[in-house]
Amino acid sequence: MTVFYAVIALVIAERLIELVVAQRNTTYLLSIGAVETGRKHYPLIVLLHAAWLISFIVFIPADRTPNWWLLGMFFALQPVRYWVLTTLGRRWTTRIIVLPDSPPLTTGPFRWMRHPNYLVVVCEILLLPLAFGAWELAVGFSVLNAAILTHRIRVENLTLMGPASQIRE
Repeated sequence: MTVFYAVIALVIAERLIELVVAQRNTTYLLSIGAVETGRKHYPLIVLLHAAWLISFIVFIPADRTPNWWLLGMFFALQPVRYWVLTTLGRRWTTRIIVLPDSPPLTTGPFRWMRHPNYLVVVCEILLLPLAFGAWELAVGFSVLNAAILTHRIRVENLTLMGPASQIRE
């Protein structure tokens, strides 16, 4: 197995596990009265991330030697990702779901940023393709991600500021 396949398999496994945890948390939150917003754009996020991973297999030669420094930066982001997830605990999902009257977190990485996981995702989408010399994928998916995240962050901020029933996508 090449380094490329090992890395891609690891990232795919990580994302699949996260989707299972996110679904479990989503079910739990909705069962205790949480409200979801942003349903219309959610399929675009799923499509973007799936296409990002598939594009590696389609467009990057499996025997390509990685830039170890950039690959190291990608893996250095993972503890930050897990810091965000553990800080949110059962509140973490891949969707925008909030408990009414529950204030936004101000602990962990949320002490310094409102959306630390989005910064991690932005860096990941840029770094992993660059680590394998695929600057076109890095730029293209970064632009698409920026467009989707701009909308998502707006919806999420509005959701966190007031009643979710007033949010319009």
